[in-house]
Amino acid sequence: MSEKRSKTFSYAIGMFGTSIPINMLKTYAAVFYVDLLGMSTVQLAQILFIYTFIDAIDNPVYGYLSDRTHSKWGRRRPWLVISTPLLVLCLIAFYNPPAQSSGNELFMYCLVFYILTGTIDSIINANYAALFPELFTTDESRAKTNAMRQAFQLVAMIISIALTPVVTNAIGYSKTSIIYGILGGIVIMYMSLSCKDAGIQPDEEQPKLWDSLKSLFINKKFWIAGFANAFYSAAVSLVLAAVPFFAKYTLGISAGQQTLLFGSVLLVAIGCVSIWAKMVKKYSVIPVWRAALLVLAVAFIPMYFANSLTSAIISGALVGFGISGVIVTMDLIGAKIIDEDRLKYNVRREGIISNALGFMNRLNGLFTSFAFYLVFVLFGFESGDNPGAAPDSAARFLLTVFPFILMVISFIFSFFIDFNKTKNDKEPISVN
Repeated sequence: MSEKRSKTFSYAIGMFGTSIPINMLKTYAAVFYVDLLGMSTVQLAQILFIYTFIDAIDNPVYGYLSDRTHSKWGRRRPWLVISTPLLVLCLIAFYNPPAQSSGNELFMYCLVFYILTGTIDSIINANYAALFPELFTTDESRAKTNAMRQAFQLVAMIISIALTPVVTNAIGYSKTSIIYGILGGIVIMYMSLSCKDAGIQPDEEQPKLWDSLKSLFINKKFWIAGFANAFYSAAVSLVLAAVPFFAKYTLGISAGQQTLLFGSVLLVAIGCVSIWAKMVKKYSVIPVWRAALLVLAVAFIPMYFANSLTSAIISGALVGFGISGVIVTMDLIGAKIIDEDRLKYNVRREGIISNALGFMNRLNGLFTSFAFYLVFVLFGFESGDNPGAAPDSAARFLLTVFPFILMVISFIFSFFIDFNKTKNDKEPISVN
């Protein structure tokens, strides 16, 4: 394997490691605490709401500290190596609450470890994302690497999402979190020790927090792309959290059939990554991004009418096709925003911008928390112990109606951003 291909693989497989823990947290937190342990949907909505604002505070700080880190291991590696074992421990703790916990005690435990797991994941992903535009400096290399890492992400989703119902039925959430945490941690550590950024050069100007925040505040493209991705992320997060409810209350299928449903969607997404990557190469990023957002929005219409495993798989295939298109293009847009900022200000602040974009994605907590609150208000779905009179309609609303609205908004936002084609579409960008 050539050095260039080795670097691509070593970086891309990192997405496999980072995806496994956070996917288990975000997808099964609701069904574990609400449906199994009896915490209310209102309490879960409160946790998601609180965490979103904590994320708003810590994300810019993480990026700022990362960009200013000066060590012989580079700027990103120290953060990745230190945070990885902490992420593993927090994920395991989240799915191993004290026996007989209930009421406020269960609520506080879930709140603390949801926040800890989420914020450590933010540190890891901010530094991982910051490596992307540093290690790969042309549109061609970025498109190729991003396609590979998104394929790894989808494989991780098959494990941490599609297979989880079967695995947890066999060994429980406690042991599953241990296996997933250790597996993800090993891969993240491999990536961290294999990929190193250039570090801070002796004569290089270091980013200042206030100047960086000010430049982001006036960056129109950052806000447009950020909100578009936030609505998309909210839609996907809600879908992942809603499928277990949809499978149980609407379709009435078994854990094995739920795995089949999840797996079919993700396999379609994996198969379509190369298709979207070729479209980017032929038509450029922006029009392909818009097309993917539209496809995903439309996909929720047939999903609304799905009433069997077969119809759900067929309509889910279109969802998988749309998701693969968005994940192939989304990070390329973020990299272009970073490129433009570096050319304009001659300062490298990949960590701050990546983290800020990551925070915008995590605004999905506001929308998902509102969706769960609406389920309680509109359908009386409180918990697994008290699912209300129409849990099937509540699950269908979570899976299709609210995500459809979010994707339409995301699609509209995408029309307010574009990039001028420059020489960096083919050539590396100079740091100095």
